[in-house]
Amino acid sequence: MTRPLTIDDIHRFEIPGDPALSPDGTRIAYTLTTQDAAHDRPAGAIWEVPGDGGPARRLTHGPDDAAPRWSPDGTRLAFLRAGQLYLLPAGAGEPVALTTPDRCPAGAGVPVWSPDGSRIAFSAPASPRPETEPVVIDTLGWKADGTGLLGPVRNQLFVVEPASGEIRQLTSGGHHAGQPAWSPDGAALAYPSAVGDDADLTGASAAYVVAVAADAPAPRRIGPATGRTGAVVWFPDGTALLTVGRTTTGIGHFELLRQPLDGSAPEPLSAALDRNVMPGGPGYPGALPQFHGADIVFCARDRGATRLYRRTAAGITELPLPAGTAVGGCSVATAAGRAALLVSDAASFGEIALLGLDAGTPGPPPERLTAHMARSLPDVALHPVTEREFTIADGTVVHALIVRDPQAPAGGPLLVDVHGGPHNAWAPQADPVHLYHQELASRGWTILLPNVRGSDGYGESFYTAAVGAWGEADERDVLEPVATLVAEGLVDPARIALTGYSYGGYLTCWLTTRSEVFAAAVPGGVVTDLTSMAGTSDEGQVLTVHEIGTPERLTELSPLHHADGVRAPTLILHGTADDTCPAGQAEQWFHALRSRDVPARLVLYPGGSHLFILNGRPSHRADYARRLIDWVTAHTTTRTPLKGN
Repeated sequence: MTRPLTIDDIHRFEIPGDPALSPDGTRIAYTLTTQDAAHDRPAGAIWEVPGDGGPARRLTHGPDDAAPRWSPDGTRLAFLRAGQLYLLPAGAGEPVALTTPDRCPAGAGVPVWSPDGSRIAFSAPASPRPETEPVVIDTLGWKADGTGLLGPVRNQLFVVEPASGEIRQLTSGGHHAGQPAWSPDGAALAYPSAVGDDADLTGASAAYVVAVAADAPAPRRIGPATGRTGAVVWFPDGTALLTVGRTTTGIGHFELLRQPLDGSAPEPLSAALDRNVMPGGPGYPGALPQFHGADIVFCARDRGATRLYRRTAAGITELPLPAGTAVGGCSVATAAGRAALLVSDAASFGEIALLGLDAGTPGPPPERLTAHMARSLPDVALHPVTEREFTIADGTVVHALIVRDPQAPAGGPLLVDVHGGPHNAWAPQADPVHLYHQELASRGWTILLPNVRGSDGYGESFYTAAVGAWGEADERDVLEPVATLVAEGLVDPARIALTGYSYGGYLTCWLTTRSEVFAAAVPGGVVTDLTSMAGTSDEGQVLTVHEIGTPERLTELSPLHHADGVRAPTLILHGTADDTCPAGQAEQWFHALRSRDVPARLVLYPGGSHLFILNGRPSHRADYARRLIDWVTAHTTTRTPLKGN
């Protein structure tokens, strides 16, 4: 017998991530994240599964272990433990600290082995974050969500020698040095970094190369200073860099670019795909592009889901993943002709799989090697996700997902949930974050997840369709699908609720100023006043200058400017340590509604960053879901439909 997923199941989750395939392709190390109920925190440990399908086993005990990386000869595994580098023998033994707080007081970063295995490079703060000393600020970028105040501290490149333990700092200056990549000969490192004294205003970044010799000259910028570079990899012959970025600083897709070392113009490699390349990040699943011989294996998003692609001399093809499968990580072992993947689908939050790369096209699908979902939640069955397309009045087709118990009668309540970003997307895979979807579906609700204009996975013109017109451009992408579901008789027009987080919180607030369709609203991680957002968010410059434009538009598109139109009872959920959408945004919205006698409640989560709903305290994440359910249930039980759409 199976049962529906509930919010209480959060403490049973086992979710793998960040797979690392050994050079010979026989073993996959990965991070397994569980929930430590006793200490109210996520916990991470390093696990391993053999490529022949044997059982997975735990290698470390955590609780702060992450980022496993194999040495080139496969004899050692480097990983991070509580922000310091450790080495673990591949056979048996205990981890040994390679960096320590006294020698590396600001901690280390994700390890990157040199080709000969004699050194490990990483990017990390050059000094500890300021705590009690005054923070002197001369440029933007003085804080970061999840970290807090940075002041003048920036990430720099370091190299450590495992044999001697010697640590050297290779870069300095006022810009962050991103994750490094070794040149094929091991003589240099490439990395992304901002460009120019006013990079905090322009958003320009590029690839840089620095030699690792002790007497090396200063880093050299490679390529133009007018674009954005998010990740860097070397071509195998060492003649060029493969970058993930854009040739301009404007809003749009990231591409694969071949950047010659002579600094000439970059060559686009993925433009024909018209999809956003996904190097990976919290809430944005993907992986760094990797070479398999002369081919490039990379991730890009299509119809909301991150998929796996291969670029050859003949063009770009999609690798053979089953329909409905998405990729959250990839590690290629060229000599073995294999790739380790993190895959998810409608029935699984994520599992480790192995894909052969040399079996021709299309080749067999990946073989799943782990079963953490079945092990941790053996008695749980998820409600199905179905896909719909809605044609909006202007002819735009909006793709959406619907979560619903097939046995639920028609005419029940509806929850509309708007994703964040704005350039993110709902995907038709099992979702360990928004647990209220499953629990509400068990109570007879329909959940509508629209990928409104601006969503990722539908081409660049769709991706940029709401730039300069937040709310105005995409409000019909919510309201018209809702009207369609009402007209079909699937949902009760008097029992419609609206929620969303981050940009979804913005659009929730915006829509409640413009429409009386919604009986209740629950904005989370909200944006309500774009003018104050510009000066207080760690991404304020990009969000307001590149996404919105002029000061006049900041006012016109701010929900706070239109708060007189709100009638829906509103629950506002927000982390106190949110530096992307600062808590003042929620406070302003609560004040605006309370002072207008709109039923409102503000709930603040102490210490919660912008990503606390992904990786914060389990108790906070569960509380968020329960409060949302209680609010929308209480305010949609009895209601007379209001006119307007």
